[in-house]
Amino acid sequence: MVRSKAMRRSLDMRRRVLFVALCLSALPIVPQAALAQDYPNRPVHLIIPFPPGGVADVIARPIADRLSRTLGQPVIVESRAGATGTLGAAFVAHSPPDGYTLLLGTTNEIAMSPTLYQSLPYDPTTAFAPITPVAVFPNVLVVGKDTPFKTLADLIAAAREKPDVLTFASSGIGSTNHLSAELFKREANVKVLHVPYRGGGPALIDVAGGHVTAMFATLPSAITLIRGGTLRALAVTGLHRSPILPDVPTAIEAGLPGLVVTTWNGVLAPAGTPPEIVERLHKALAEAVAEPSLKETFAAVGAETELITPPEFVARIRTDFDRWSSVIRQAGISAQQ
Repeated sequence: MVRSKAMRRSLDMRRRVLFVALCLSALPIVPQAALAQDYPNRPVHLIIPFPPGGVADVIARPIADRLSRTLGQPVIVESRAGATGTLGAAFVAHSPPDGYTLLLGTTNEIAMSPTLYQSLPYDPTTAFAPITPVAVFPNVLVVGKDTPFKTLADLIAAAREKPDVLTFASSGIGSTNHLSAELFKREANVKVLHVPYRGGGPALIDVAGGHVTAMFATLPSAITLIRGGTLRALAVTGLHRSPILPDVPTAIEAGLPGLVVTTWNGVLAPAGTPPEIVERLHKALAEAVAEPSLKETFAAVGAETELITPPEFVARIRTDFDRWSSVIRQAGISAQQ
């Protein structure tokens, strides 16, 4: 039987595929450990999902400097802001899992956004290989210096006397500032109005100017204005008083034991990053956060260094997700992606 040209071409193609397969099978299999031995051999990019100049930037740059020295390659801080941090997080989630693109993530886009947004371009539970937090800090409840409120009790009393009159600023719907205020409403049993801004800076300026009553600001973002006297700190939301605000009580001390909010900044790699590279990065970060100079740098803005194992970081994220999901759903908050 005479074969058609199409059949001959098909047989030729099959022979070529078989030949290539046999050649590949003869090649030695290179394990992930061997591939990771050469890591890193080019610059590493540390993505911050917020604009330059904010708290994430303050944390990222000293971390990047120390990682550069330990890894022997430049670590470049790159801002990819938008959608309450989710754009930068999505960029890293979809990057090659080779250890050269990392995320300096926060509680916000990893543990809060999954409940806020109906659809995200990434799944925080599967899209990342968490490495470790590097910094943690509380929020601080601030009011303008010209307000009559001297204590947290003063603010609660006014909110109860005039429901939906006092206003709370935030850096955006679903931000840590916003959800801290929602937690405050629940714990204090009060009604206040939320005023979202496009960024924490403008929000703090309006609180200082008396245009908005109060704000649960991240301590590193508010400390300069507190020290300058334009903002008055009523309470911090950590488990203990901040060393840089020793005279300011915790919310626990002020009578709201459920108002405990700490925000973390942590390093995450894309899911699928070889365990050897994750371990290498964890060791490098351990060296960084152990440096006394870094502890001093963070302490100056009210943050503390932290180091835990990747499995412990995964557990932390799950705990935060469960907690904030409850707050978001109870408050009926949603955001558009």
